[in-house]
Amino acid sequence: MTLKPNALPTLIGSLPLSDHQEATGLILEYMPEIPLWAQLPGYPEERLLSQFTEGLPGIRGEGDSLHFDTEDPAFEQELLSFYEQYLGVTEAGLSLKQSIFAFSDKTGRGFKAFLEAIPQVGSRPIALKGQITGPFTMLSGLKDKSGRLAFFNPQLREVIVKAIALRARYQVEEMKALGHEVILFLDEPALAGFGSSAMVGITKQDVISDLTEVIDTVQQAGGIPGIHVCANTDWSVILETPVDILSFDAYGFFDRIVLYKEQLSDFLKKGKIIAWGLVPTLNEEDLKKEDVSSLKTLWDKQVKQLGADPEMVKRQALITPSCGTGLLSRELSIRVLMLTRDLSRAIRGTATYNKC
Repeated sequence: MTLKPNALPTLIGSLPLSDHQEATGLILEYMPEIPLWAQLPGYPEERLLSQFTEGLPGIRGEGDSLHFDTEDPAFEQELLSFYEQYLGVTEAGLSLKQSIFAFSDKTGRGFKAFLEAIPQVGSRPIALKGQITGPFTMLSGLKDKSGRLAFFNPQLREVIVKAIALRARYQVEEMKALGHEVILFLDEPALAGFGSSAMVGITKQDVISDLTEVIDTVQQAGGIPGIHVCANTDWSVILETPVDILSFDAYGFFDRIVLYKEQLSDFLKKGKIIAWGLVPTLNEEDLKKEDVSSLKTLWDKQVKQLGADPEMVKRQALITPSCGTGLLSRELSIRVLMLTRDLSRAIRGTATYNKC
C-alpha cells in the first residue's frame, strides 16, 4: 500500500439528508480529496443492515425489521440460487454488475449519484471511499425466527461473509474503473459488544477469520480496506487482521486504544493508516462546544501520548468524524463536515480555516 493521506479528511458514511445529489454535492465540497458515496438512513433501505442484505437466502422483512427464515420452504432454493450467483462471479466470469452482489436501484442511489458525479469534478481526488457493514455486525445484528444470532448458523455465517466480500469487491471495482485509488471501510459498531455475554461462543479467531476473508477480497480487487469501530472494543482483534486502515472514535475512546500503543506503533511502521475520529458526532453538546483550536489541541496531545514518530503519525493519518452524522440535524451535520475539513487543514498547516 502506497497511500499516505497526510491527515486529509474524509467521512464515515451517513448524512441526515433525503436527496442523494445534494448529499454528494456537500461531500465533494467539503471532502474533495477523499470523497465518498453517501448513505441516507432516512430511507429504510439505506440503514446499517438493510442496505447490504438484498439477495440473501431466507432474509425477510424490511428496514430495521429484518430476520432470516430458514424454515421457509423457499429457503433451500434461495440458498442454491445464491451459490449459483456466487460461483458464477468467482469461477465462471459472471459480471458483478449483473449479479445479486451489485446495488439495486433501490439500495444504490447514493452510490450511483457518486459514480456519476466523480468524472465531473474539477480537482482530481487522491482516493475514493466506500463503506459496507462488516461481517461481525451483520452476523450479530441479524437473527433467525427463534431469535438466534445468524453467527451461530453455519450456513448463514458462510453466506453472509461471502456476500459481504463480493459486495465490497463490487464497490472497489466500480470506483477503480474511474481511475482512482479506492478505500473501503468495513463498519463494525457491533465489535463493541465482542466478549459480552450475548456473544458467548464466538471466539476471537472466528471474528478475525471472517474479517480477513473480506479484507483479502478487497485487497485482491486493488482496494485499501479499513475497519471502523465507533466505540471501544478489543483492538487486538483488528490489529491481528491484515487490514490497512484502523478507524476509531479518537474523541471518545483514545484512552482505551492508547493501551495498545506498541501494537499501533508496529501497525504504523508497516506503512498502515490510522483514521482519527476527532470530531464528535455522538453527543450534540460536545459537537457544539468544540472548535478547530480545541480539537487541534486534542490531536497534539493524543499524538504525543501515542509515543510514535509524530511525522509518521501525521503522514499516515486520516481525519474523520467519530461516526456518521445520519442521526444529527442538517445544521449540525454541516458543522461536522466543516470542522473535519478545517481541523485537517490546521493539522496539515495548509490554509486558514473558518471559525465555527
